[in-house]
Amino acid sequence: MNELSDLRQGALAPGHTADIANALVSASGLRIEIDRRRGRGAGINPSGRFEEQRRETFDDGWQSLEELEPFRTEVQIEKPRTAITRNDSPDIGFDRSINPYRGCEHGCIYCFARPTHSYMGLSAGLDFEAKLFAKPDAPRLLERELSRPDYKVRPIAIGTNTDPYQPIEKEWRIMRQLLEVLQKAGHPVLIVTKGSLITRDIDILADMATKGLAKVGISVTTLDRKLARSMEPRAATPSRRLETIKALTEAGIPTAVMMSPVIPALNDHEIERVLEAGHASGAREASYVLLRLPLEVSPLFRDWLLQNYPDRYRHVMNLVRSMRGGKDYDADFTKRMKGAGPYAWQIGRRFEMATKRLGLARRGMSLRDDLFVRPDGGGVQLSLL
Repeated sequence: MNELSDLRQGALAPGHTADIANALVSASGLRIEIDRRRGRGAGINPSGRFEEQRRETFDDGWQSLEELEPFRTEVQIEKPRTAITRNDSPDIGFDRSINPYRGCEHGCIYCFARPTHSYMGLSAGLDFEAKLFAKPDAPRLLERELSRPDYKVRPIAIGTNTDPYQPIEKEWRIMRQLLEVLQKAGHPVLIVTKGSLITRDIDILADMATKGLAKVGISVTTLDRKLARSMEPRAATPSRRLETIKALTEAGIPTAVMMSPVIPALNDHEIERVLEAGHASGAREASYVLLRLPLEVSPLFRDWLLQNYPDRYRHVMNLVRSMRGGKDYDADFTKRMKGAGPYAWQIGRRFEMATKRLGLARRGMSLRDDLFVRPDGGGVQLSLL
């Protein structure tokens, strides 16, 4: 019987603290059997926070759970009204982005975007990585939006809320179509990904890069294959990501190594090694973001941490809270990316020293916005004058 079942029956395993008990309770659902969730990041699938009713899977004694099939990737078509999403967050270096997909098959347990699945009536847990939405109309909508007379050019970020190069992109090819629209229009683009599939589009990105229109950030969270496999089960391996950086930079595409997120007592000891590996692969820019645990991400990460690194659970969470004002997460714009307090300060200084020693820029080149050519038509209603 698992620990959550013991807890529900009022028995707490010896050595467990009240802190761990609270983490188990907050998970809001029984853990899904390993065989059913193999290759997935989350171990639970709690109901979305907007749902009036909460549903849990439990064993009724008739072995009914043994008949359930493994979680398989399902893709539905989403038809948005616009392709470009706007934001006015002061701590983000862009004001617009495109997400060709909703949900992400990479299954990174720490992903801050998981709570967005609740808007679809789905779970931020296993649903986020198994029940995906594709937006095949996004390229057409983008062309239409760029055609508007009042459109003002600013770099568009792609990969901010879902990875555009997750496995389903091989079939849907939405990201490549978006790049074709941006290339034709001479529009600047920033891309963030963990997927090695981006090398497929080097032909487009290299052409845009020669004109100062494209930059890429490759997220390298750890060099430990075992940790990466558990924490980011369907993302490219660390070595593949470094190979991707090399392939992009050799093609003349400005590429940054991004250590995101930095998790205290789990991967923060690798900061210097990750930056050194990225630099050796050709990256000339670097950045980092501290672990963020908003809304449903906190119980999901706690459950994963307790199952995979129970000996570090209390230490990791105590350090997280020390950088978040005693909470799991602080959404304050001045603190959410880097945290606060002595431990956060130490992480920041280590990053600064490593980037300075390696010659990695923390603020890279600006992309050009003077080459934009407004698409002709694109479905925009023409003036009668």
